Amino acid sequence: MTAFESIKQGLTEAIAFADGKNTKALVHIVDVPVVDVAAIRASTGLSQGAFARSIGVAKGTLLNWEQGRRRPTGPAQVLLAMIAQKPSLVSELLR
Repeated sequence: MTAFESIKQGLTEAIAFADGKNTKALVHIVDVPVVDVAAIRASTGLSQGAFARSIGVAKGTLLNWEQGRRRPTGPAQVLLAMIAQKPSLVSELLR
């Protein structure tokens, strides 16, 4: 099976599932906790600018998260949840 055929099959299955026609599909639900960005940053001991750089986001984005105007989603939310569990992760990985 070519890559194209594999992708096409996956999309066809996804559409069938969304339409309620594929009830045998295996669904994985991942629960990522809501994170308190300000508390997570504080636990690392980094300034807003340094923390934003360390996780690869703009300082303005970090400020919006900390002030509740926006919420991190996707990979950023997962990364922050990991840092919440182990605040030293940032410094360990960036040495």
